[in-house]
Order: sequence, then C-alpha cells, then structure tokens
Amino acid sequence: MSELRERMRDSTGFLCAVEVVSTRGTVAEKKAVQVLSLVRDMMEVPQLDWMSITDNAGGNPMLKPLTLGRPILAGGKQVVIHLSCKDLNRNGLESEAWQLASEGFDNVLALSGDYPVEGHGGLAKPVFDIDSVGLLAVLSEMNRGLGVQPRNGPPQAATRLRRTRFFLGCVAANSKLHENEVVPQLLKLEKKLEAGAQFVVGQISYDSRKQHEMKAFLDRIGRPDVPLIGAVHLLSPSLARFFNQGLVPGVVVSDDLLLECERQGASPDKGRAFFLELAAKQAAILRGLGYRGVYFGGLRAAKELETVMSQAAAFGEGDWKQLAREVGFGRPGEFYYFAEEPDTGLADPSRLSPEHAASLRRREATRNVTFAYGLCKWTHKSAFTPGKGLSGLLGRIYATSALPEQGPRWLRQLERVTKAILFDCRDCGDCSLPDVAFLCPESQCAKNQRNGPCGGTRDGRCEVGELECIWARAYDRLRHDGREAEMLAHAPVVQDQGLRGTSSWSNAVLGKDHHGRVTLAKPEPE
Repeated sequence: MSELRERMRDSTGFLCAVEVVSTRGTVAEKKAVQVLSLVRDMMEVPQLDWMSITDNAGGNPMLKPLTLGRPILAGGKQVVIHLSCKDLNRNGLESEAWQLASEGFDNVLALSGDYPVEGHGGLAKPVFDIDSVGLLAVLSEMNRGLGVQPRNGPPQAATRLRRTRFFLGCVAANSKLHENEVVPQLLKLEKKLEAGAQFVVGQISYDSRKQHEMKAFLDRIGRPDVPLIGAVHLLSPSLARFFNQGLVPGVVVSDDLLLECERQGASPDKGRAFFLELAAKQAAILRGLGYRGVYFGGLRAAKELETVMSQAAAFGEGDWKQLAREVGFGRPGEFYYFAEEPDTGLADPSRLSPEHAASLRRREATRNVTFAYGLCKWTHKSAFTPGKGLSGLLGRIYATSALPEQGPRWLRQLERVTKAILFDCRDCGDCSLPDVAFLCPESQCAKNQRNGPCGGTRDGRCEVGELECIWARAYDRLRHDGREAEMLAHAPVVQDQGLRGTSSWSNAVLGKDHHGRVTLAKPEPE
C-alpha cells in the first residue's frame, strides 16, 4: 500500500478514515477487547484507507495510541497517531515522537488537546508546555534533522540528528458563533500550515456552508493544494442531545438538528437508517466540495462503514449540491467569513460576508478596547521597541546591573507591582503580552495558548471556567486598531521556562526572551 502522504496528494482520490477512541486499562479489559475486535473488522472493509487513534480523548486517561496502532500497522493499514500537548512537556513530546519514528508511525496529528477532566485521586494537572503550533514546529525541525547544542559548548559544536519522516496533520475548527472566534481560528489554521502541517482535519460540523468556508479559506490564502479531510460523526438522539448542550468543545448540534434527530429517534428503527443516510450525505457533500477525504467517528460496526460508503457512492455526481442545502444546520446569528452564494446556500469565496465586511469598516471599540490597553501600547512602544524611545537606556541599565537578569531592585519592584495589578502576572520571564494584545496567556488562559486560540470555546467562552477567551478579546482589540490580520505574526512562540522568576523587562531589552531569539525555524518547502 502506498504511503498516506502519497494518497492524500493524489487529488483524484477520495479517502476514507475511521477514528479509533482508546480505552482505559490494559488490552485485556473487556472494552479494549471490543475496540480491537472492531478495529480488525474495520480493516476488512475495502473502502477504508486509514485509521486514526486518539490520545487521551476528552481529557481522560487512556491506553496509549501506539498500543492500538501496532496491530493496524502490522495488518497493512495506514495509521495516524494523535499527539497532544496536555499531558506531556516538550521533552516528553519529543521522546514520544522519537518512539513513533522508530516504530514506523510516520503519520501524526498534532493537537493542543482537551483540558483534563479526571485523573487518579482527582483532577489531573494539565501541562500545555507548548501548543499545537509549537509542536508542529518541533516535529518539522525533526524532519529536517533536529539540531542538538551541547551544554555549555560553542555553537559550532552543534550536531544534527537523523531526519524523521513525519507526515504532519492538524485540526481546524470554524463552527463558532462569533466573529472574534471564527477569524482567529482561521488565522491559526494558516499559522499551523506555516509551522509544518501538511494536511488538515476539520472539526465535526453539520453545516455545509461552514465546511465550504474552510476549503474556500485555504484557496484564499493560496493553499488549495493542502489535503483537507472532513469529519463526520454518526449521530443518535442521545448523542445529538449531548452535542447540543455544548459538552464537547468545538462540536455543534443546532436546535433545529436536535429536533430532527429526536423526531427520527421516535421511528421504529430509532432513527438508525436516517443517521446512516445523514452520514452518507455528508461524505458525498465533502467530496463535491473538493475535500480530499472523510473522517468518520462514532461508528460501532464495520457494517455501518460499508453502508455509509455505499450510500455515499450511490449519489449522482451533482447531487451533492442539493444535499448541501439539506445539511445546513447553522445557528441563528452565526458568523460566516464569506458571503452566501444564493444559488447553492454555500460560501461565495469572492466576497466577505456583509457582517464581516461591515465589521472591518466600522472597527468599533468593544468593551475589550480599554484605556489600559491604550496605555500598554504606548508604554511598550516607548520603552521596549528596539532602537526607539527608552529601550536603549533600559538596556544599559539592565546590562550594567549587578544582576542583569533581575535589574535594579527598585525597577524590579515596579515591574512586579504594575504587572500584577494590570495582568495578574505570574512572573514567567518570557512575556507574551505584546503577542496577545496585552492579555496574559499564563494567568488568563487555562491552556496557556501563546500561538492563537485552541478549539475549545463555546460562544466566545473558554471551555474551562467560562471566562471570555483571551484570543477573542485580543481580536476585538486588534480589529479596532486595523491589525487583526497580524495577530499571529509572532508565532511560533515556545516559552523558555529557564527565564521563570527573572525580569521580563530585562529579558525583552537584552534580547533574551522569545522576541530576541529564533526558537524554531520555519519548515522548508518539500
């Protein structure tokens, strides 16, 4: 069988993938035995091209995806391993990546990951040392040959390790309600591609217009060649209710779709035929939209996969346009990036939506555009912009201090007090305030996301604690300034934990923080 990267790059094909959710316990547990039995049955389905294995899905502790991946790889099927940042720091992720490469698992889906929801003895502490953008950049550097600098050795003593062959994927989510959620997600998708992602899996969606927007956005940024895979999850009445309550971050079942699911659930077969046909319609729509494949979740038997793919293949070549009108379960007031194409109900890539265009014209000051924000911008420009204002003077003060990493005591105290009051500063020493429109990702983001938002917002609120997402707030500020397109120009940021407890002001003016160093190089084009 040809490699997955070759098959995805073949624009004439339409691939079929199935997600395998791992289980808690050893492979001897009853549930694990059932999952392995389902995997074996799925491998016999001729339409199946690859299988994808989750990494502690939903923030739950589970069996490592490698354990389930080995029999699939041995059976001749392509495997994509999920690698997330929630449970391992950058060293652990690198170690995990070396094991994947050593065992022939070259297809990796890089994710920030879900916030933990449980753990032995209570809630587990999340890690999020780096995020999906940082992870993609690390894995891309491993593909080029990771540079290793000996401790205390001269730069010329650096060596490069053997190149890996990772085919890297990322996840993108645009089924969000508000402009300040959707646009940052699309900008982050662009940044993931810059960091090394080679294929994209879209988040579960039951709105064909949103799915078309994802494809149209890739075209808009000049990346129509990127293989885009659409996620389809087989519904049931109970699962529709679960999704409708917003209990899975990023997955939306509208009230209208929920009503239809409950109506179908009252039929003699409890809606089974309807839900299988809905999944088949979605697969046909994705193919018509130009997606490179479909990614199924929630399948409970190999027969379901065969039924869905057979029904999808039975639709006529042009039927997908009418099907797209049927599967258009958006929400009232939902933001769309592109205008609607009247004849199809899909996106019109040639025009921004009227709401988006009007927003960019007005550039209104929302409650997130505060006096403190304006003061922070002025202070940063005056004191911390290299070659301007007070930056030279501050540099000399810190460089000649007895402890340059701390600076004069009076200045260090001033920094601590002002930043604690304004930002609830945690003294990380590698400050990302200017990267996030002067909002602190360490104290105000549950996942410490420094390279754009995760996919876990619900109506603009964080999945953890219900605070407004700092990246939504940052977008409001930058849009007001006319700089929303630049919000991720700084990425990828990889925070240096060695600076913790030192003066971020000193590190900024002396070029020791991530602004003054090149942490990770951009991947070279293949």
